[in-house]
Amino acid sequence: MRGIVLMVLGMLGFAAEDMFIKLAAAGLPVGQILVVLGFPGALFFAFLARSRGQDPFSATFFRPSVLIRNASEMLGSIGFVTALALVPLATVTTILQAAPLFVTMGAALILGEQVGWRRWTAILVGFFGVLLVIRPGFEGFDANVLWAVLGVVSLSIRDIASRKVPKAVSSLQLAIWGFLAVGFAGLPVLAITGGAKIPTMPETAYLAAALAIGTFAYWALTEATRLGEIAVVTPFRYSRLVFSMIVGLLVFSEVPDTYTLIGAGIIIATGLYTLMRERKRRREASALVNDESDLNTKH
Repeated sequence: MRGIVLMVLGMLGFAAEDMFIKLAAAGLPVGQILVVLGFPGALFFAFLARSRGQDPFSATFFRPSVLIRNASEMLGSIGFVTALALVPLATVTTILQAAPLFVTMGAALILGEQVGWRRWTAILVGFFGVLLVIRPGFEGFDANVLWAVLGVVSLSIRDIASRKVPKAVSSLQLAIWGFLAVGFAGLPVLAITGGAKIPTMPETAYLAAALAIGTFAYWALTEATRLGEIAVVTPFRYSRLVFSMIVGLLVFSEVPDTYTLIGAGIIIATGLYTLMRERKRRREASALVNDESDLNTKH
């Protein structure tokens, strides 16, 4: 129950962070937002790691899996924050909910994990839901939504790479390097877009709130996955979409159209089904291992 509560609080925090980022992006360049969120966030988690007796930086940073994870974090952050600046909040969050489908597909194609026809069907149906939200080639298509697609694909690659990160690398170390990657991603974007601007008092408050709430949400997400069974707490990640739709309506007067709502329903349904099948597969594998262990013990 604690894991579920922390997961919901984390998703509420991420929805609030997205809101403040979108408010700040109305007057500040995306690169500046990435820099302001990235480097202070890395410093916070470095202090937290040091307080727990962990080395904030180590040679494990140069392992291929960690480097791929950080590069994907950079691209994903650029795509996601740019999308927040240009696209309705609910649309961006809906596309982000397709991440479990991309991760499952990537785990099968890249890591060689077994994915049965049922999950492949769910993945294809889920991608149809994404197309309903994007609607490429149809009236109402906004090319800026492709920034959200870049974000979800890159962040999914990050999650796939995380599966290959050595166990010796702690979650806090990954958080430090992830936030550093966000900060460094902002530098070239800032240079391309013409440099930083002096933020107004409201913009400064938006950035400070996004940083504070974002670090809390990241911590809550990490603790939730450690306290609760992954298959139990993970479905509650979809609560972020509900919170984002409420924020989009109340703060930005955004009303999702019918296609977006139908696409969101399809994405959530197929994502939950994929998680359910994954949970069942792991239980069957665990039962098989236990049966073989009992048989060996008897012999």
